[in-house]
Amino acid sequence: MPESIDALQQSLASVGYFADRRLATAVYLALKLQRPLLLEGEPGVGKTELAKALSAVLSRDLLRLQCYDGLEQREALYEWNYAAQLLHMRAFEGRVEADEVEREVYQARYLIRRPLLQALQTPSPGAVLLIDEVDRADEPFEAFLLEYLGEYQVSIPEIGTVSAMVTPVTILTSNRTRELNDAVKRRCLYHWLDYPDRERELAIVRSRVPQASAALSEQVATFVHRLRSQPFANAFQRAPGVAESVEWAKALVALDTITVDPEVVADTAGILFKQREDVAALTKELATELLAPEPEPT
Repeated sequence: MPESIDALQQSLASVGYFADRRLATAVYLALKLQRPLLLEGEPGVGKTELAKALSAVLSRDLLRLQCYDGLEQREALYEWNYAAQLLHMRAFEGRVEADEVEREVYQARYLIRRPLLQALQTPSPGAVLLIDEVDRADEPFEAFLLEYLGEYQVSIPEIGTVSAMVTPVTILTSNRTRELNDAVKRRCLYHWLDYPDRERELAIVRSRVPQASAALSEQVATFVHRLRSQPFANAFQRAPGVAESVEWAKALVALDTITVDPEVVADTAGILFKQREDVAALTKELATELLAPEPEPT
């Protein structure tokens, strides 16, 4: 584990993740206190990427539980290998007592482990568990998570309680499509992850798209930053995330773009925006305004 917040920032930067001081502090405390960290924010601001970066920095396996409406406990925790159990029962049918067969078939070797159980049973140095887009799951699933989040253990009726071999680093992400239960929030440290400032976004673009010239990276970071700022932000339903900035920079390099102009912006608007109305709103006229030099402060 990094010895300080500064060391953590530097370690994350070394794998291409540029965290500001507040985020680095939240992550450091989550590691130090062994608490889950709940990250909320707009799509594309780097919530999922943080878990990947921590996996690299801490040399831990990354386990990902992608949440969705209707997600069931068996898909998150475990299920029994019914085919293997049935074969075992048939092999011993009539040769041993029924209760002995039952004890045999409900053993750990017949468990199919899903991400939560894998995270608890990963040996040293442990795992990084990403519970991604937890707001997409339903409330009963949130209730199911409470034992894991609060005590790093789960209960399996046929076996008993399974506790963590090594405490997993646990990151939950939410795009805030709905409000999460207070019981989940109380068990986690919380951080709202906002869009990066221009300088941090520039560092991200340079790191992820090293083929882009310094001037092109500057233009991408400045243009996207202005897109998200007033008065331009009012023209769009959803601002582009960091992922879109990086993808746009890659596209501009692929097009051999030297300088971004209104025509290029209009032609590649579908990379920055994923909604028809937003693509249509990014006209050549608006792009000209966005690309115009900012007035010098008086």
